[in-house]
Amino acid sequence: MIIAVYNRVFDKADEPIVSHILQILDKHKLQLVFYKEFYERIKSFYPSSQQPRFFTSRLDLPPNTDMLISLGGDGTMLDAVTFVGNSGIPLVGVNLGRLGFLAAISEDEVEGAIMSLARGSYTLEKRTLIHLDSSVPLFDGAPYALNEFTIHRQDTSSMIKVHTYLNGEFLNTYWADGLIVATPTGSTGYSLSCGGPVVFPQTSSFVITPVAPHNLNTRPIVVPDDNVISFEIEGRSEQFLCTLDARTETIKSSVQLAVKKESFTVSLVRPDEHNFLNTIRQKLYWGVDRRN
Repeated sequence: MIIAVYNRVFDKADEPIVSHILQILDKHKLQLVFYKEFYERIKSFYPSSQQPRFFTSRLDLPPNTDMLISLGGDGTMLDAVTFVGNSGIPLVGVNLGRLGFLAAISEDEVEGAIMSLARGSYTLEKRTLIHLDSSVPLFDGAPYALNEFTIHRQDTSSMIKVHTYLNGEFLNTYWADGLIVATPTGSTGYSLSCGGPVVFPQTSSFVITPVAPHNLNTRPIVVPDDNVISFEIEGRSEQFLCTLDARTETIKSSVQLAVKKESFTVSLVRPDEHNFLNTIRQKLYWGVDRRN
């Protein structure tokens, strides 16, 4: 079994848990392929028992990789999506961060989870991606995201107007700091923090959520994901920000943008003891009385 291992920001405080995880992977005789920058940071304390293999981008990730393990938080998982793309390689997230909706395996669960992976005791969940079409090349050949697409004003500029259309039919003009189009997976991310609803991962929908709207009666809306959502942007500034998950591009208002459901999905590995309802109860503290 070939396992790719990815981490983007290695914290020295994570050295004990990372070392422990790699030892467990070694113990189960799994063939490891390391993100090269990550390996350079860990090689001083990880004496690999095998000749290390590396990848540096989605272009040199071995096509026969069985799984990619993301070590970090949800941001690391979102980065990992750009590595697997349409390859069909499943993703599993080990949480070294704080919240971890996507990277849901905690430090205490690592050993049991890796044993489950080694014996094939897990479920694959297919997650919808959002695809960006634009009139100029953006996002380095990976114009897709697992969580969300956003249009946003730059730094201290004034609010913007985003004229929004569904399949060419006018929906609304959003006067706001920005606009989010979230997938069901992304409904528990940026969209949720801006007042959007939690949507089950299996739901065939997108959530359109304004960021700090000028009109307080402008609320988030859920639309079917077979819609093409297009935009025209106005503002006092000549430039705006456009994001796919954590990746950002600066664009001009003349750039034409539209989003739709991506033609492929990404598979997330879920150990059998994990499920969406447990995750949202635990991460959002539903039903917990926090009063002293």
